[in-house]
Amino acid sequence: MQPTTTASSLDGSAPATGHGVTEFLAYRLGNEEYGIDIQKVQELRGYDAVTAIANAPVFIKGVVNLRGIIVPIIDMRIKFNLGTPVYDQFTVVIILNISGRIMGMVVDSVSDVITLTPAQMKPAPAMGTAVDANYLMGLGTIDERMLILLDIDSLMSSAEIGLVEKLAA
Repeated sequence: MQPTTTASSLDGSAPATGHGVTEFLAYRLGNEEYGIDIQKVQELRGYDAVTAIANAPVFIKGVVNLRGIIVPIIDMRIKFNLGTPVYDQFTVVIILNISGRIMGMVVDSVSDVITLTPAQMKPAPAMGTAVDANYLMGLGTIDERMLILLDIDSLMSSAEIGLVEKLAA
């Protein structure tokens, strides 16, 4: 099966996949391209001002009111120590729905939805990266393109970011 880049609805509906094929939303943090399971994505938004929360970890930028729901916003560039974040017209907030909890993550940009077969997904090599290996699903390859596949469930439910659930309550 040939790798394909497909357009997909980002309204929270499940993507059309079949026979072990998984769709990932591709986004950039610094010089690297990452992917998260499209089924976790509720919507994409431009970066707007957030309301800061006192004593929150530095990577939690604050909260926004999203149609009556208070949503914590995590800046992934700060979380992974990828330099000083710059908020411009390309900055995107990916609104996630993980186990019924709504949260947002700030990324440099979003490119497209990538469809990967199991053969295109490889285990992550054991080496130092900005992202803890516990939060990686592996690497996705399409021709010369490589995506770091993030296990967003594990990352967002980690003890460190678990504070987000308390803020959202």
